[in-house]
Amino acid sequence: MLIQRVLTALILAPLAIAIVLWPPTAIFALLCAAAFLAAWWEWAQLSGLKSRAASVALLLAAIAAFALLWWGHASVAMPLALLLGVAWWLVACLWLRHFAFAAAPTRENRTLKLLAGALIIFPAWMALIAIHDREVHGHWWTMLALLIVWSADIGAYFSGRAFGKRKLAPQISPGKTWAGAYGALAAGTLIALIGGWLLEVRGASLVGLAVLACLTVAASIVGDLVESLMKRHAKVKDSGSIFPGHGGLLDRLDSVFAALPVFAAGLWLLGL
Repeated sequence: MLIQRVLTALILAPLAIAIVLWPPTAIFALLCAAAFLAAWWEWAQLSGLKSRAASVALLLAAIAAFALLWWGHASVAMPLALLLGVAWWLVACLWLRHFAFAAAPTRENRTLKLLAGALIIFPAWMALIAIHDREVHGHWWTMLALLIVWSADIGAYFSGRAFGKRKLAPQISPGKTWAGAYGALAAGTLIALIGGWLLEVRGASLVGLAVLACLTVAASIVGDLVESLMKRHAKVKDSGSIFPGHGGLLDRLDSVFAALPVFAAGLWLLGL
């Protein structure tokens, strides 16, 4: 399984890097919207939506929402979206503490989960645009945001395997440990410091970026756990099967969805 995961990552990583660094923001936003729509579809299935017609209707509604958000992304809609995204992940921490909430396959719980999916997908997309469209080094700041999350994932995997004993959230994701979380924080912060230095961030701003990296990694862990919670409720192992050894798009993007609003809002607050 590890070999399969590594091979899949070696194929996906260059593609993701090219998508981030090569196109202008408008094309980048369109490509990301396509990926986010696929993740939205998987979230709808995890939420318990069985009707194909309803799923297609939700997909069309999401397309319309992306179009409206792009039309208003240069307005007050952007900071509001980032604020909403950060606020949602704070609320999600409460959901993780009460993991049985909305577990029953009722219509009301399905609606709540679909609303949660909207609060995950759309603010994350707006955060991507906000970072990528920055006047100075926007493409590279976007790349750094993703590298922080990816390195955190790698750091969590290896530190968890080497030192993991105490479980982080055994009822939700038995494989995750506190040692893995510490490894994720260390790896993500290191990458942020290296990336920030290369992007000419110095002094107190670099320290602020390191703190932001810790918050970003913490959010990414929450995002991963929330998706694990959804899969527990749905009684499935993966959100999909598009990537061998990695599952579906949602399995690959859950941490990114949570990290992006935090990172984008942090950059704005730090004035970077």
